[in-house]
Amino acid sequence: MPNNTQTQDFRKMRVDQVGSLAPPLKLRAAFSRFKNAEISREDLTPFQDDAIREVIQAQEAIGFPIITDGEFRRSNFQESFGAAVTGFHVAHEDKAMEGVNRNPFQRAEQNFEAPGAPIITRRRAVERLKLAKNIPLDEYLFSKRVATKPVRQTVLSADRISQRFDLQNSRNVYQSMDQFMADVVAISRQLISELVQAGCRYISIDAPGYTAYVDSVSLERMRSRGEDPDENLTRSIAADNAIIAGFDGITFGIHLCRGNPRTVDPKTGKVVAQWHREGYYDAIAERVFQGLNHHRFLLEYDDQRSGSFEPLRYMPKGKVAVLGLVSTKTADLEPLDMLKRRLDEATKYISVDQLAISPQCGFGGMSEVTLTQDEQWRKLGRILETANAVWGRA
Repeated sequence: MPNNTQTQDFRKMRVDQVGSLAPPLKLRAAFSRFKNAEISREDLTPFQDDAIREVIQAQEAIGFPIITDGEFRRSNFQESFGAAVTGFHVAHEDKAMEGVNRNPFQRAEQNFEAPGAPIITRRRAVERLKLAKNIPLDEYLFSKRVATKPVRQTVLSADRISQRFDLQNSRNVYQSMDQFMADVVAISRQLISELVQAGCRYISIDAPGYTAYVDSVSLERMRSRGEDPDENLTRSIAADNAIIAGFDGITFGIHLCRGNPRTVDPKTGKVVAQWHREGYYDAIAERVFQGLNHHRFLLEYDDQRSGSFEPLRYMPKGKVAVLGLVSTKTADLEPLDMLKRRLDEATKYISVDQLAISPQCGFGGMSEVTLTQDEQWRKLGRILETANAVWGRA
């Protein structure tokens, strides 16, 4: 029988996963058929079940201490909230990704005002938000039955939800962002409470929106809507803290990155990086690292765009900075010596006891360019190898 006792101190883990894992080709094909209305959701489910069983077995086989389902139930990570609630305006077409720049090593931002799913695009509210289905809970319960190791689950941050909400055209439902965020917090706490009751002890919050506060393009968009970015940041920190407050014994991680788009370089045929936002952590590090009450901060640090490790000096004692030193945007395997050297560089600003290592973001995505599964497992194996070399354990 699976052993799901979750007494491990997840706050001290030296490795971590960020989000999605590379899907098998059969599952990607099934998702495509589902999107094109060639099969039903019921037809899609067996493909998901099989892929999740396989990916859990593979994670356990390489010795990863915490397991995920690879987000194989989701076409997009933001569905953990957007598809779980009612109340957003439902678009009858999806043009979110139309016209996105696919040139290598460039910004690849979508049109957030285009028709599309809530959170993935900015949607207005037509009624007060209500929880319709606890998607993270359903995902967790299946994985828990399959896994012999503890399962980690992801939930979306209040900050990201607020940035993808069209308040200006929702005044007949929500008179203020504070009123909207109160419902977001209440629903998110219900999602988490039910996860905790089911036995989940490590919950990670997907919060890529925080880097908008260091990105000039995103800041200008906020101001053009009449918003004060400083007030937005203060509100988001308070809301994300409220979501996790009072869940004693639960480890909460929070992932901050600049977006995870990838493309194929036509010159080489290789997977290469793109991004959604630009800017270093420096401008928000003190407020975010010291303001958020999460235990583990999963940070993007895989290339020069990430900046230096100097912002880590603001990380409070007792918190862990999980450095995303291993890229999910290139198949090149990071050398062990390089990863050890990078971790050593970080200790100029933070104790090695407050560090861990992970990929910079998720490996997967159903409609995006991804690395192969073999490339992914080599990188996750290298993460384990690095942890054992530096700390003597994962």
